[in-house]
Amino acid sequence: MRVLGIETSCDETAAAVVCDEAPAGERILGEAILSQHEEHRPYQGIVPEIAARSHLQHVDRLVAEAMEKAGVGFADLDGIAATGGPGLIGGVIVGVMSAKAMALVHDLPFLAVNHLAGHALTARLTDDLDFPYLLLLVSGGHTQLLIVEGVDAFVRLGTTVDDAVGEAYDKSAKMLGLGYPGGPAMEAAAARGTTGAFNLPRPMLGRPGCHFSFSGLKTAVRRQAESIAADQIDDLCASFEQAVGEVVADRCQKAIGEFRDRHPEGSTLVVAGGVAANKTLRRYLQETVDDTDMRLIAPPPKLCTDNGAMIAWAGLERLRLGLTDKLDFKPLPRWPLDPDAVPAHGAGVKA
Repeated sequence: MRVLGIETSCDETAAAVVCDEAPAGERILGEAILSQHEEHRPYQGIVPEIAARSHLQHVDRLVAEAMEKAGVGFADLDGIAATGGPGLIGGVIVGVMSAKAMALVHDLPFLAVNHLAGHALTARLTDDLDFPYLLLLVSGGHTQLLIVEGVDAFVRLGTTVDDAVGEAYDKSAKMLGLGYPGGPAMEAAAARGTTGAFNLPRPMLGRPGCHFSFSGLKTAVRRQAESIAADQIDDLCASFEQAVGEVVADRCQKAIGEFRDRHPEGSTLVVAGGVAANKTLRRYLQETVDDTDMRLIAPPPKLCTDNGAMIAWAGLERLRLGLTDKLDFKPLPRWPLDPDAVPAHGAGVKA
């Protein structure tokens, strides 16, 4: 099967064609992506209206480019997938309407993909991985621990009750004047610094359950930023990453226990989402699984950030199960992977 995927949920416009007959690691036939960093840099953050207009301007060209690289036409496709949510609703609308139009004109199935499911299933695109597995989803908008039991079956074990870890990275970087995008800038600064130079809090460390909290850590960075010298910024960033790593490792240890209670045969921890590209976080996670009989799977960094291949693959997985969508599908700004999860106090829309 060959599926075209379109991703427009935030500030990357992306398209890709994937095929399931190739071996793991070779299933992306062609892809194209356009980052909007330069358009948003003057504002030190993403402006939804600018993002939506950029998606509208470039999506058709990027679809054509991805299909040309893949060497396929619409007649060679089995379906067209697009991010149906969650995300900035203007951008999501652009991708959904583009995919619907193509599906209608070429008489192909339309597949509305949950953006978070795209991240969650990326490990099955890159590795031969069976269900179930434990997932740490870390991005600018979400920080969650989930059990992935199937293409459309997720059990949430924990979520952030305030800021997502990517949000804490970006806002801390902005307070420190590190530029945009903040996460990669803060990681680069941390690599030059000394861990432990600043005594920062570890929110939720040792607490029961698997929930996260990063608001207090971000506030501690702000307080330090008001008084430190410029030559101490790298050390503060390194101390921040150390705090994040220790908290995430602790929460994952709790989640591994709950995962094994439910699935004793489970053996894999997957990390996905934009922050999964962070090398320090990967190191802490590897050390965590090294103390167990679990293994860690982390997709290549370019497949951690938003991309069309993950949407195409999630669409292909849904298509194999007959989980297609009608053309009256409505784009969703919020779309939880586990809608039946007990609400986490304070989590709000990030639940």
